[in-house]
Amino acid sequence: MKKELINELFEKFEHACYLFKGIECWSARELQEIFNYSDWRNFLKVIDKAKDSCKNSGEALSDHFVDVNKMVEIGSGSQREVADIALTRYACYLVAQNGDPVKNEVAFAQTYFAVQTRRQEIIELRLLDVARVAAREKLSKSEKKLSGIIYERGVDDSGKIIF
Repeated sequence: MKKELINELFEKFEHACYLFKGIECWSARELQEIFNYSDWRNFLKVIDKAKDSCKNSGEALSDHFVDVNKMVEIGSGSQREVADIALTRYACYLVAQNGDPVKNEVAFAQTYFAVQTRRQEIIELRLLDVARVAAREKLSKSEKKLSGIIYERGVDDSGKIIF
């Protein structure tokens, strides 16, 4: 996949994000366009598979797939209400995983989420390393302090009291 297409798809995905009740969400209708699905009914089949994945993983559907309505412009300049679904990042991930990988846009999304997941894993491992090093430093300081106290009290390295 060309770098220009990757950048374009990344920008489209990130710009489609909005806050819904303080939570980062994407419109399924917008995601349909980003993933290059021309028919809403076909995209709903992908969403239904993603919902099944969500249920089978033990997550509550209502936490990740929220039915909403939105106004869209029709040809005469007027608007009409259409059904939409607010998707969390996790829901977008599931939709991408259940989408058609032959579509460049879906293949990009699958790769995007795989890379983001790996980045998060690496960050978490580094945070654990930092915590472990900090704990070691704290233990080392405590041992040095204890050793100093023991020496001051007159105990040698073998544990004998010095008079």
